[in-house]
Amino acid sequence: MKLAPLDITSNIDNTITKYTNVKSTKILRTLQLFIKMSVKIRAAYTNSISTSRIIFTCLAAVIVRYYLMLSKYQTVIANHVEVSTPLNSWKRVSEGLYLISKNINPYEGDVLHETPLSLYLYKNILLVFQDRIHLAFITFDVATAIILFFTTKKFNWDLFVEEENNKETFAKDAVECFLKPEKLFKSSYYVLLTYLFNPFTLFSCVGYSTTVFYNFYLAVMMFCMVHGISVICGIFLALAASVSFYPVVLILPVTMYFKYAIKSNFKIIINLFSFITTSVLIMLMCTDFGKDFSYIRNVYGCILTVPDLQPNIGLFWYFFTEMFEHFRELFIYAFQINNTILYLVPISLRFRKHPFLLTVAINFIITIFKSYPSVGDVGFVLSVVPSFPHLFPFSQQGFLVGTMLIISTSLAPILYYLWIYCNSANANFYFGVTLSFAVAQIFLLTDLLFSQVKRDYMLKYGKNRKIDGEEGILCLE
Repeated sequence: MKLAPLDITSNIDNTITKYTNVKSTKILRTLQLFIKMSVKIRAAYTNSISTSRIIFTCLAAVIVRYYLMLSKYQTVIANHVEVSTPLNSWKRVSEGLYLISKNINPYEGDVLHETPLSLYLYKNILLVFQDRIHLAFITFDVATAIILFFTTKKFNWDLFVEEENNKETFAKDAVECFLKPEKLFKSSYYVLLTYLFNPFTLFSCVGYSTTVFYNFYLAVMMFCMVHGISVICGIFLALAASVSFYPVVLILPVTMYFKYAIKSNFKIIINLFSFITTSVLIMLMCTDFGKDFSYIRNVYGCILTVPDLQPNIGLFWYFFTEMFEHFRELFIYAFQINNTILYLVPISLRFRKHPFLLTVAINFIITIFKSYPSVGDVGFVLSVVPSFPHLFPFSQQGFLVGTMLIISTSLAPILYYLWIYCNSANANFYFGVTLSFAVAQIFLLTDLLFSQVKRDYMLKYGKNRKIDGEEGILCLE
């Protein structure tokens, strides 16, 4: 009969307690920590997911995407406003590339909202894949999932090591809150599954949404962040910011990760230098070294001023359709501040010791409040949520959030069809669904953050809710 890992560690504790003295306690405790971690890691990896299973999962995702892209449903999916927006529509990219081939400036009209650098990358992708552009989207989408898998795997490993090193500082009755390696190390596979078979990311890929490439930039940035590769992290953060502008605020959580998780001020400086240098180079390339700035109005002007009021899953289009024109500038400032700097400082200060969670949270805020969101953006942030299995026991809104997401996702295309094609509904119906969709994401984000607060409290004070003789109150301050 094999001895369970918990029995092994308890025997180690008894043996060390029996044979230690005052002088050798520190050395033996370090040895104890090393042995206990080895036992737990071995037990976790015994039950971990095999490489063949990961490969099979990726192949299944490729087959599903390939089938849908060659089916009659591809056009239907690509034409839905939940999937394609003015900023990520492949039709607009194709038109822009055609205009360039005829030596016509694609930014003279109001059709194209991609940067010149993005057009150059798409042009080269077309040259590589030729008529099989669907293979390019599948390749980048599956690559994003694999990168997220290794990102969360590294994050969970670092989290486990940090907690093992600090266990002596935790409350004695907080054992049930400790990380369980057999669950923690499997969460990266659940991230892979969630991204590959999430309907949001699946439809984004099938619908030829350029959000697939944007998600790839974010995934590489997060991978380099957790692995401490500061130069490439800054480069891909600059690429993501050049596409959507909003990711520029991610420089703060990335900086905090290098400071509190990796503990390297040198990497912070290198990352900032890499980000600024790459941003300047991108601007020079896009403006043909200062000769043509016309793309700025079509790309960043469109993101910031919201001139195209085509319905989407965001909150901007309805407000700016209904309001009086002389209030437009006021609401533009209010909405954009809400999405960029309003929550950035307080949430960064509160969760500075949890920089990976902070990065995911700010990505969530960007997705909810950006001017032209799509289901591809939502799918990306939802796929990272399984990397926090240690927070799930403290969450309380899971059923409510899941129900709201399913219902609003199902009703959105139905109400849009009734509004646009059948004239039996109006904009209020569709906006009600998009508002419910945004509220569900907000509930999920706040529940995730509050779960971290609860867990921190339990680790520090245990089950006892009294602090200095008074009843403690948990809050997000």
